Amino acid sequence: MNKSDFDLDYQNQSNESKIVASLERISQAFRVLLWQESKEFSLSPIQVQVLIFLLHHSDEKRKVSYLAEEFNMTKATISDTIKTLDQKNLITKEYEAHDTRSYTINLTEKGKDIAGKTSLFTEQIRKPIDKLGTDDKENLLLSLMNIIRHLNQNEVITIQRMCHSCAYHEVSASGQKHFCKLLNQNLHVRDLRIDCPEHKMKV
Repeated sequence: MNKSDFDLDYQNQSNESKIVASLERISQAFRVLLWQESKEFSLSPIQVQVLIFLLHHSDEKRKVSYLAEEFNMTKATISDTIKTLDQKNLITKEYEAHDTRSYTINLTEKGKDIAGKTSLFTEQIRKPIDKLGTDDKENLLLSLMNIIRHLNQNEVITIQRMCHSCAYHEVSASGQKHFCKLLNQNLHVRDLRIDCPEHKMKV
């Protein structure tokens, strides 16, 4: 592609470019909504994102090294974020008995409260999605998962825990049928996951 998706003469003749531009607008909405939420609690957007992540993920994922990969940031940047959250009494550090340099990050009750409230920042984005028909929702989900998979394969984004990148996931040649070897059952589109706790990356 040698034309910019933001070149209006080109964009207005290309559905593909209109889709890219639409996704960029939606990403703006996420940033605006997240920023509004973070200001209310005197936090930065990344601090809010980390709190929400900590609220909903298991012990092994609540470590600095994992968070750095999750958010595509350096360990130093994430460490600074954790330091600030610690100073605000929103998290505690649970050090490993065999390695005092390594620790699991836990939310305090105050941290859980703020994480729960701020995690609702997507409400305005969710509303129009709720109004879509079942087929439209499933087609949108599959399309977005394919985009995420491509971005992951090309190392634009790192960690992914969705079915498409999981060793337990099998898909038919037509791409229409999905099967989970861990659950030993067929998966409907509504069963496919973006973030699965049992995810095992394909080798």
